[in-house]
Amino acid sequence: MKISALIFVSVFVAAVAVPTNLRAPSSKDGIMRVPIHKMKTLRQIHRDYGVERVVDIYGHKFGTAASSDPVVISDYQNAQYYGPIGVGTPAQEFQVIFDTGSSNLWIPSSSCKDCGSHVKYDSGASSTYAANGTAFNIEYGSGPVAGFLSQDNVTVGSVTVQGQMFAEITDVSGLGLAYGMGKFDGILGLAFPSIAVDGLTPVFNNIFEQGLVEDDVFSFKLGTADGEAGELMFGGIDSSKYTGDLVYVPLSNETYWALTLDGLSVNGESMTTAKRVIIDSGTSLLAGPVDDVKALAAKVGAKKSWINPQEYTVPCSSVDSLPEITITMGGNNFTLAGKDYTINAGFTCLFGIVGIDVPVEPLWIAGDVFMRKYYTVFDYGQKRMGFATAA
Repeated sequence: MKISALIFVSVFVAAVAVPTNLRAPSSKDGIMRVPIHKMKTLRQIHRDYGVERVVDIYGHKFGTAASSDPVVISDYQNAQYYGPIGVGTPAQEFQVIFDTGSSNLWIPSSSCKDCGSHVKYDSGASSTYAANGTAFNIEYGSGPVAGFLSQDNVTVGSVTVQGQMFAEITDVSGLGLAYGMGKFDGILGLAFPSIAVDGLTPVFNNIFEQGLVEDDVFSFKLGTADGEAGELMFGGIDSSKYTGDLVYVPLSNETYWALTLDGLSVNGESMTTAKRVIIDSGTSLLAGPVDDVKALAAKVGAKKSWINPQEYTVPCSSVDSLPEITITMGGNNFTLAGKDYTINAGFTCLFGIVGIDVPVEPLWIAGDVFMRKYYTVFDYGQKRMGFATAA
């Protein structure tokens, strides 16, 4: 299974006729801002509806509540941050997940039978639609999403991408209840063209190549865990969103936003066997090799949850006394305090780190647990990433 199949991701793009409600705040000098909002995690949705499933990333069951829902409930796949885009002329509005762990854009088709109340794309209502029809399939850890390719203008913020190739989805059954009850309609990938299904050019590449922003860079300020809205900026960096100076780390390759991991430690003791880390806005937690996470949990005093053997918990009363976890990249240390890597679930506090063994190579996935603390710059032009403490 490809790593891309393990990371639930998305992003979004631009069009020509832009309704007022699609116009995100935009500054001068070729910079475009897109507001992003946090929704419930997939695990929270399943708990709310009493159908939590306890499975590993490959779908092996450890026990399950009464449900026929096929979604793999692995916390690293929780898609949380979404915002508006427009597709077509006039623009039809969709809410999409902005994801740095994948590279394709997909939205529901008007011919989708199991897309429920989600907004569906009507190609017949767009004057800029161009038919393609090539079959499209993408495999997530939870199951397949399938449909066919189309071409149209895509609106993001105040700009429009001309002739964007994307997928109209007709089958989302692989995502189950998480999609049916989720607030997002589709996914917009922000990773590199090299991992795009069918070799399609990602939205952000077209934004830069069509000269819609001046600099080929985008940056994230995620909202807080209590629901504060975040922001995705194309073409620039907002220094008001962070404190101190940005620290840059070179990319290790141009597939995912992957960096060399110098170390991950607690009180000076190394807790990792992996040498690479992916920065992924479409992942809610921090994820790493199963054995590494097991040792890390033991080091900080987290215990296996009786509800889910892949989940660890800590007493909420001990969060402030938990040791810092230090992640070292490019010779720079980035620290997470106990309050950063735990999640208050009401009746207990969850350890915000989950174990996964990726078939390709041992690696860590730094998701929203990391990105909520650090303002993150994705510098496509200089093939590097920048980090600073979020304001």
